[in-house]
Amino acid sequence: MATQLDLQEQEQLDALKAFWNKQGNLITWALVLVLGAFAAWNGWNYWQREQALKAGAMFEELDRAAAVGDADKAARVFADLKQRFPATAFAQQGGLTAAKVQVAKGQTEAAKASLTWVAENGAEDEMRTIARLRLSGVLADAKQFDEALKVLDTAKTEGFEGLVADRRGDVLLAQGKQNEARAAYEAAYKAMDAKLDYRRLVEAKLTTLGAAPAAVAAVASAASGGGK
Repeated sequence: MATQLDLQEQEQLDALKAFWNKQGNLITWALVLVLGAFAAWNGWNYWQREQALKAGAMFEELDRAAAVGDADKAARVFADLKQRFPATAFAQQGGLTAAKVQVAKGQTEAAKASLTWVAENGAEDEMRTIARLRLSGVLADAKQFDEALKVLDTAKTEGFEGLVADRRGDVLLAQGKQNEARAAYEAAYKAMDAKLDYRRLVEAKLTTLGAAPAAVAAVASAASGGGK
């Protein structure tokens, strides 16, 4: 019985050796690739965390500068931030923050440059659209109305339709184009959720232009009823 078991074990060992001789290199390389990929993934995650920490520290410095109104320092930190960590959310937010203090200090050209960078290089659609909304406002304040409208034409992120239409109305109204502005505000009003507080501001703008949504709806309802 023992001899039979020994023979079976020997056969199994021989079969295992034969299999390893044929497939051993393939298995070894597969393991190397898997372990290498795992190590690379861990390394990538570590590098990403390190990048985020460094970018976060720089953004905090920029934010402190902006808080005390130091537009020049905010601009310097943002320049460094976008050069070293352009793909991070901190770089996008840094551009918006730098532009805010630059506008407050009357540095219009610097603000336009900061917002343009975010609009063109932001990693997220939402941040690019926010930058375009703010950029259009800066351009409109500088009487560059056509440029402001062109910027708004590129702001197409889903969910921002109401805000984009509202800003378009502001630009058109500043140009003295009341009818076009009213149409833009009406589009903004329709695109916004009824529960949104900002919608009341759009309603106030329409009321100023003689097109209060409630009054328009009442007239339309009366006209509809009168036709029956």
